[in-house]
Amino acid sequence: MKKWNSVDSALMPDGKTISLNEHDGSYSVRVDGVDLMSTRRHASEERIAELACAQAADIRGARVLIGGLGFGFTLKAALSALAADATVVMAEILAAVVAWNRNPSFHLAADAMADSRVIVLQKDVSEVIRESQGCFDSIILDVDNGPSALSTEGNHRLYTFEGLRSIHAALRPGGCVAIWSAAPDPAFEKLMERAGISVEVQRCRAHAKSGSWHIIFVGRAR
Repeated sequence: MKKWNSVDSALMPDGKTISLNEHDGSYSVRVDGVDLMSTRRHASEERIAELACAQAADIRGARVLIGGLGFGFTLKAALSALAADATVVMAEILAAVVAWNRNPSFHLAADAMADSRVIVLQKDVSEVIRESQGCFDSIILDVDNGPSALSTEGNHRLYTFEGLRSIHAALRPGGCVAIWSAAPDPAFEKLMERAGISVEVQRCRAHAKSGSWHIIFVGRAR
């Protein structure tokens, strides 16, 4: 059996090590040796974009913010759903993740990132949100493992009441926010409601019809 091979690694702002690993043409990202994502499991990453962009697809000049590049599956799905005049702001804090996806030899997201509709920012998505007032028709957050299962503690501020209020402020009237999570979180649902965001919970498999269940919180600004 072939082993996973380490392709590259980098230090994260919190001192942890993030690594890109390859096995027989598939890739995974690990943080301090723990699997975070894989090219073998991406159905929920595509589904979150479909849910978030369903309404934006019919808006002229729609603006969508994606937080967390991953392997580019969410970005590619968003581009497929949106019109030619849309703008997708792709915020990814880690230079290594941006570089891995831009490297054409890895066959990840180089073409999607080169799409004329895409603006790539190497920046914390929470900063982009705080600096944006009424800018986006949809915000997609696939950052870490969700509100509770964090591998990077700094991501916590996205999921606080203050973070959700900033998301609300960054959305245009009636805008949508979709948040990926590895597990259900009823307390977070209530927090979204308190922050002025009506929420619906969607369940999605890691693979198209198999694998573990993931959660997508789909919210609308009230």
